[in-house]
Amino acid sequence: MIFGKYINRYYLKNAPVLLLGLAALLTVDYIQLLIPRLYRLVINGVNLGQVVVDGQTVAFGKEVLFQHICLPMIYIIILMVLGRFLWRVCFFGSAVRVTADLRERMFDHSRQLSQQYYQVNKVGNLMSLYTNDLDTIQECFGDGVLMFFDALTLGLLALYKMWNMDHQLTLLALIPALLMLAIGTVMGKTMTKTWEKRQQAFSDLSDFAQENFSGIAVIKAFVKELKELIAFRKLNKENEKINVEYTRISVLLEIMVTLLVESVICVILGFGGYLVYVGQFNAGQLVEYIGYFEAIVWPIMAVAMLIEKSSRGKASLNRITELLDAPIDVADRPGVPDLANVQGGVEFRNLTFRYPDGEFDVLKNISFTIQPGERVGIVGKTGAGKTALVDLLLRTYNVPDGTLFVDGKDVNTVSIHSVRNACAYVPQDNFLFSDTIAHNIGFGVDDATREDIDRAAALADVRDNIVDFKDGYETVLGERGVTVSGGQKQRISIARALLKNAPILILDDSVSAVDTRTEKIILDNLKASRAGKTTLLIAHRISTVEGLDKIIFLEDGRVEAVGPHDSLYASCPEYRRMVDLQRLEDEVGGDSNG
Repeated sequence: MIFGKYINRYYLKNAPVLLLGLAALLTVDYIQLLIPRLYRLVINGVNLGQVVVDGQTVAFGKEVLFQHICLPMIYIIILMVLGRFLWRVCFFGSAVRVTADLRERMFDHSRQLSQQYYQVNKVGNLMSLYTNDLDTIQECFGDGVLMFFDALTLGLLALYKMWNMDHQLTLLALIPALLMLAIGTVMGKTMTKTWEKRQQAFSDLSDFAQENFSGIAVIKAFVKELKELIAFRKLNKENEKINVEYTRISVLLEIMVTLLVESVICVILGFGGYLVYVGQFNAGQLVEYIGYFEAIVWPIMAVAMLIEKSSRGKASLNRITELLDAPIDVADRPGVPDLANVQGGVEFRNLTFRYPDGEFDVLKNISFTIQPGERVGIVGKTGAGKTALVDLLLRTYNVPDGTLFVDGKDVNTVSIHSVRNACAYVPQDNFLFSDTIAHNIGFGVDDATREDIDRAAALADVRDNIVDFKDGYETVLGERGVTVSGGQKQRISIARALLKNAPILILDDSVSAVDTRTEKIILDNLKASRAGKTTLLIAHRISTVEGLDKIIFLEDGRVEAVGPHDSLYASCPEYRRMVDLQRLEDEVGGDSNG
């Protein structure tokens, strides 16, 4: 059995089913200990020709054999089969329900964790929690409850019967059992630490494999298959080493238990044989006593197995507890209302921001205002802080009070859900799910019709590409959308955002993978379809944003200038230098192509 703050509640929650299983287990254990008495009757009947039944000595014959041995044995077998079926359903069924509920709690907590958590904790490690560690918890919960109560009840009942038959022989038999319990307790602590190392080694292996599969195209392009194989082999060897270490400890415990059990059998046969020799026992009683000891062998073995399982379960529960204890650092304040009737106004007021694990400010004293319905471009060099701006608007990170407003309301005074719901977002990394194109486009709108999806695809200029596919909108994309080109991924992501038709649309460098003709079509469609709605467009190409209402030019985390393209070109030397350089690059590129 395992205990912890995230597992204890399930014992109470499943108490009725567990108690039913416990009742079935106790019944099986009790009637199981009636079998050695039947052994005694058979042995004594064969040796002496008579048996003692209900306090009376009767001749051993067919009638006695059938009524007092065979018939009771049939009843015992039937009850044991039914009882064992019932406690298996109760204990193992509860274990499955516990892990299902715990998995759901883990997923619910995981989805509320901030971006920072996933930057530190890798996907492979997290997936090992949902697979290996939860499987261990399930095994320990079901088998643990069974082994604990089975060892306790069957062991005590068998020990009571052994004690009543002979005190001295029972005391001798208990010495190795107590020694085994002491050794198992000490080894259990070592097994817990080793299992934690084993699970971490498996997580590292999963992380490496997951990253390699995701980046297989890069690995092949740089011809680094052999290098990655060598690195994987090293991690695999480490995983093998720790697994072997754990197996050695586990097997050593099992061997020691077996050795101690066999030593007890030697004691019983030796001293018990002496008792038969001196007439204190008869042959039937010795067989009966051995039958009780055989019944107690399982509890002794169960104690060893329980120590081993509890060690593994405790280690896995510790890892799961770390996930469930991870703080939700981007969360609503108590009692905040939703942001209602969003018009799309955005204001940054003297905002300075540093990433939680950062060493310097990525945004410094940012101030500007976007009026509802404006189309705004955000430009600047790589690392200027453009993506950080939209991350804060989407409340991916916490912002200081009084620095960011939507429709005049501080984003810290309204619910995060309502702020995000007011935005449609196309990220720099255009993530697509391993699902149909239709489901990918309709992801943000639950009741989207095929006509709505088709209209959004047309606005993103990707409809013609989709209908050319064999299965059209029902084409299933590979992991992260690897079955379509970079430009198609961008346009499918744009279609998904346009379908939401949110008051605020954010496109983070979302037309970089398309040609200038396609870019112009998309921008013209955006202008026509989003009249009166706010649009923020982050871009590296000035040509992408020069036709917008105004441009915010960032330089080293600061707002260098704000205004229309012509005004910035005339008044801001850094902006003019960027425009001129891009025009020169375009001209040189055009000449070389010609």
